[in-house]
Amino acid sequence: MQLIDTHVHINFDVFQSDLEAVRQRWREAGVVQLVHSCVEPEEIDSIKALADQLPELSFAVGLHPLDAQKWTPQMASQILSLARSDQRVVAIGETGLDFFKAENQQEQKAVFEAQLAIAKELDLPVIIHCRDAAVAMRDLLQSFWEHSGRVKGVMHCWGGTPEETQWFLDLGFYISFSGIVTFKNATSIQNSALMVPSDRLLIETDCPFLAPIPKRGKRNEPAYVRYVAESIARLRNVSLETLAQETTQNACKLFSLTLPI
Repeated sequence: MQLIDTHVHINFDVFQSDLEAVRQRWREAGVVQLVHSCVEPEEIDSIKALADQLPELSFAVGLHPLDAQKWTPQMASQILSLARSDQRVVAIGETGLDFFKAENQQEQKAVFEAQLAIAKELDLPVIIHCRDAAVAMRDLLQSFWEHSGRVKGVMHCWGGTPEETQWFLDLGFYISFSGIVTFKNATSIQNSALMVPSDRLLIETDCPFLAPIPKRGKRNEPAYVRYVAESIARLRNVSLETLAQETTQNACKLFSLTLPI
């Protein structure tokens, strides 16, 4: 059985002391590929260093919406250059909208659109962060599609309602579920996980955040994506092997990944 964790942040300091042990655990859990997200381009050197060390690691380049105030025209050129210069770059992001606490909604929208344009130019998928912003996200994407054409991608760490899930399925996106889907009170997210077609479903940890049950409250790590897979398999009444095969195939298709032989 092969699993792919489609969203990790293992360059964070909490992994520095025991990364090799963390890696051993994800390999024992069947995780064969990881997609490392990027919060801001300044992270790229540390992410590249990890990819040099870990052949199973691909990565994205982009700017998180909560860092939108850092955006400059030069950053667009930087992201383009980084993505073109390294074949391990498989996506733009994470980017998107986060209105949970932010007051700079228009700034976030402009920065997100700029990164959508980069993804369109490079024919790369976008990794989309969307928190308390589903309506604005849907409207912005629909407008971008009409004026510039479609961009492929994934709604990462998805926490929306089934209605909102359908909006983004209709726009052609993959939907990725994290450890939140294992929480007892996450009924709406679990209902969303039930309705996503098998060819659009992805799994992730978003580690070191949001550890799934039975590890809730601890540092999350890629091995725990197996708990996410097990939970969704139970919800959908399929075997873990089937769920693993489906989500792994989907990740390979979206991010142009090649599985180890």
